[in-house]
Amino acid sequence: MIKPHDALPYRHVLTLPTMGSAVRVARETTEQVLAEWGVGPQEPCTGPALLILSELVANSVRHAAVLSPQVTVFFAGGPDAFAFGVHDRHPYRPALYTSAVAGSGRGLATVVELTLELGGSAVVRGDADEGGKSIWITLPLQRTAASRGR
Repeated sequence: MIKPHDALPYRHVLTLPTMGSAVRVARETTEQVLAEWGVGPQEPCTGPALLILSELVANSVRHAAVLSPQVTVFFAGGPDAFAFGVHDRHPYRPALYTSAVAGSGRGLATVVELTLELGGSAVVRGDADEGGKSIWITLPLQRTAASRGR
């Protein structure tokens, strides 16, 4: 069973201007965070996590920048799971588990499909003031027993 992100002991937060370069910086930071937590590129979820994160940050840049000058990525990890949330201050909350409308939403549909194929979960959480939201992805880790000590 995957733990909720608030039960995972490792944490990292990254806040960036909501502009195109945020995608690259968020992806590079994710690689560094995973490496620091002992999750290498050979972990089955690493590549997909980078793709999912890139798509979510790109969506914030593409759709939320007009109302959200910053995008924040929250990372949480533990021995058996890696979670990340992408937060912006645009109030629109996308439906994660509906089929994509022709011409839009295809990237988010792919994110959810990939997350579920990996045995993970995806959820949208609105801000208390309804002025923004976070999309959280939690993925299971399949690390060897030797690498779980980190």
